[in-house]
Amino acid sequence: MAARNDPDQGVDAQGGGVQSVDRALQILDILAREGDAGVTEIADEMGVHKSTVSRLVGSLVGRELVRQNSERGKYQLGFGILRLASSIPGRLSVVHEAREDLESLAAQYKETVNLAVQRSNYDVNVDQAMGPSTLATHDWVGSLTPLHATSSGKVLLAALAADERDTILKTTGLPARTPNTITNRADLEKQLLDISRQGYAVVHEEFEIGLTAVAVPIFNHVGNVIAAVSISGPTFRFSPETDAGLIEGLREAGLAISVKMGYRRQ
Repeated sequence: MAARNDPDQGVDAQGGGVQSVDRALQILDILAREGDAGVTEIADEMGVHKSTVSRLVGSLVGRELVRQNSERGKYQLGFGILRLASSIPGRLSVVHEAREDLESLAAQYKETVNLAVQRSNYDVNVDQAMGPSTLATHDWVGSLTPLHATSSGKVLLAALAADERDTILKTTGLPARTPNTITNRADLEKQLLDISRQGYAVVHEEFEIGLTAVAVPIFNHVGNVIAAVSISGPTFRFSPETDAGLIEGLREAGLAISVKMGYRRQ
């Protein structure tokens, strides 16, 4: 096989710089996918000369973005990647990242969509999008609602460690908001197990008579539940379990928001 010419030779400074950045990112992608790889393997996949790969890998090693496995001689992602990645989550706002998806859900299903997070012992709505046929004009943003009686709250409760959930529920109790509110701890725990398994929660008039809601979790970059997105509407017309595709559509929206927060789809 004829040796490849080094494609970087003879390229103008500006174009070569952009090309080098693109190729360095390609190398990182390959190592992320393969786990480790040698210079020859990387060069063959990229279709470039080995000298190009060696030079770029050397720069990445210098920045600790790549390291060489001393036993096998192949290259792997380095700890510098973790340093860069760790700075992202704190700069991401779930409210900002979810906004477009909330509006899309409200337009598609024509009901109220809420984004909620856990604050201390409560479920707090931090953003809302209203569907075009929404009857109520209640602004839920900023409202504190009980974790045990709302769809979002149950999603958040189900994600907690057992001891943390126990502390919260012993503090708040399980007060009845309506005759449908689950006030028995054993019954609630059984329902939370089902929610964890199925990946969503549906509440029929447990928080407010005439209101039905369904919620799914939003995950962060390490797979922890950090928020919940819900769709709610009047019980007489809103039935998530019988509305074809609604729960799956909501689940997909929750995953899309999660990906924006750094979550990697399984």
